[in-house]
Amino acid sequence: MRESRLPVAVLGATGVVGQHLVRLLAHHPWFALQAVIASARSAGRPYREAVRWLLPDPIPQSVAEMSVLTAEEIPEGVRVVFSALDAASAEELEPRLARAGYVVVSNASRFRMHPGVPLLVPEVNADHLELLAFQEDFAPGCIVTNPNCSTIGLVLALRPLQERFGLEAVEVTTLQAVSGAGYPGVSALDILGDVIPYIPAEEEKLQTEPLKILGDLRGQRIEPADLRISAQANRVPVLDGHLLCVSVRLRREADAEAVRACWLAYRSPIADLGLPSAPGRPIRVLSEQDAPRPRLHAHLGAGMEVSIGRIRPCAVGHVRFVALVHNTIRGAAGAAILNAELMLRRGWLSLEHPKAGA
Repeated sequence: MRESRLPVAVLGATGVVGQHLVRLLAHHPWFALQAVIASARSAGRPYREAVRWLLPDPIPQSVAEMSVLTAEEIPEGVRVVFSALDAASAEELEPRLARAGYVVVSNASRFRMHPGVPLLVPEVNADHLELLAFQEDFAPGCIVTNPNCSTIGLVLALRPLQERFGLEAVEVTTLQAVSGAGYPGVSALDILGDVIPYIPAEEEKLQTEPLKILGDLRGQRIEPADLRISAQANRVPVLDGHLLCVSVRLRREADAEAVRACWLAYRSPIADLGLPSAPGRPIRVLSEQDAPRPRLHAHLGAGMEVSIGRIRPCAVGHVRFVALVHNTIRGAAGAAILNAELMLRRGWLSLEHPKAGA
């Protein structure tokens, strides 16, 4: 427990990802949730009245009676804003808040591919935080993003293979839960008993974001990974948990057992930092023939682990496997909080100034 907790706010607090942020931050040992922020139509109402709460746990008592604020009413002392905005809203509001001096830890897609913005998965590319030393577009604050929910599961699975064998090409087909569409999301008449083989912009994100995340920091820029990715995205009638069916072509050939051993031996590079949201082992290898499954395995490690199973030879690549990521926790809210924990541990956050670690 830190002697003092850093005051934070949640932007877009009434949406699905915003609710997960509220739940996870309500009793966080390092961060003190000081404000819930939403649109003008919700402003002034108690949070319990403004939100349609969709999570199984009740609204945290410390937050239920908080008055919902607008972005113009962020309390004095708050320097970190967790953003659960949609991309269109983020485009206008996130830079404005950053330029007003806030650290914006964003789940939105709008600035992920900005060359000066870290697209962060702490176990994969913690060194990319060094981009903040050169991020002038949003000074005196800054913007840090987490990737697309499926991308996070993919890069966590790929990183150990990249380090051990090298990566040449990846084919990935996703089966994505309806909670990934937000609320009210996909109409029940569209999704019940059906699969929708199209999610706007999802395939493009899966084909571009990993190249930045798995790339190398070269001074003030990221050199993208030399890797080809082909992605197909589908919406399926599952509540939580995105399933990824992956085929990998390695630069140094390895069989399924060598790949399995690689994952089993993998140790998180941030394991010794004591980050509250970091799972002890971010990758869990499952041996059951029919695993991983969203209903059984999405919540492993409090929703922060990526489960991998069905590791087999591939007739097109070298190895194929199935990975599972909890889309609203590891793929969204939990990812953003873990990013902020890493920033605090590495000195990029303080009570005095948002870029004191620079």
